[in-house]
Amino acid sequence: MDIFTQQLINGLVLGSIYALVALGYTMVYGILELINFAHGEVTMFGAMICLAVIGALAGSGMGLDGSIIVLLGLLAAIAVCMSLGFTIERVAYRPLRRSPRLAALITAIGMSILLQNLAMLIWGKRYIAFPPILPTVRYEIGGAVITNLQIFIMVLSCLLMIGLLLLIKKTRLGRAMRATAQAQDIAGLMGINVNTIISITFIIGAALAAVAGVMVSAYYGLAHYYMGFLLGLKAFTAAVLGGIGNIAGAMLGGLLLGVIESLGAGYIGALTGGFLGSHYQDVFAFFVLILVLVIRPSGLLGERVVERA
Repeated sequence: MDIFTQQLINGLVLGSIYALVALGYTMVYGILELINFAHGEVTMFGAMICLAVIGALAGSGMGLDGSIIVLLGLLAAIAVCMSLGFTIERVAYRPLRRSPRLAALITAIGMSILLQNLAMLIWGKRYIAFPPILPTVRYEIGGAVITNLQIFIMVLSCLLMIGLLLLIKKTRLGRAMRATAQAQDIAGLMGINVNTIISITFIIGAALAAVAGVMVSAYYGLAHYYMGFLLGLKAFTAAVLGGIGNIAGAMLGGLLLGVIESLGAGYIGALTGGFLGSHYQDVFAFFVLILVLVIRPSGLLGERVVERA
């Protein structure tokens, strides 16, 4: 039970991060029916920008508190990623909005590769360590250990997800986003600036991705120019698991995927008689994706998609 509780805690932490990234995928797909494969790289840029700012402030001799330095790094990451999300939509996707979907898909993959190489040119191929400027406090729960960082990640993720749900359901902007997702042409006739709504959707998704990137780098203590690729694939799997295009489904899918992956990593050795180790945990994410696509292609909370005229 100690192992189960520990892996469950780890899974919820991972799932919270996956859910934040998955929201960016599902919001864009809900409006444009486009899989933004560059979204994982936006997450990576958030982590790298944050670490760059933290490194500059920590070495400046200003004597700032560690939490203030991390907060400033997070704000810088959010600002840069929001600008990056807007630029990607405006430059790469908007000109292809009326083109065949294959063209947009290839462009998304190209943007992913472009951002990876851009990050490699800026920060190099080396792993960048998250500086130990935050105190670590451990709490014991039923034989398992949870840290203050893990609690912070789960609480902040929950607050952001609740805030996004309220934004979508209760505000004029949310109604405009839902109307645009239903029918862009009709939304435009009703006075909604469709281009602005789509840009805002990319900006919100990029802001959530920036927060997730900082969480990943702080949780694992490392960042790398290639980190967004696998994280993006897992978040996309979470979005498909919950129902691509469904906000609540992306949240549920992220949490479930994190728990499944963590429990798999904890028990895969026992289940296979020691043949497979915990480093095979990534297999579970894609096994779940295949299983969901075979059994329920629309996802757990997804609905049947009606082709637009």
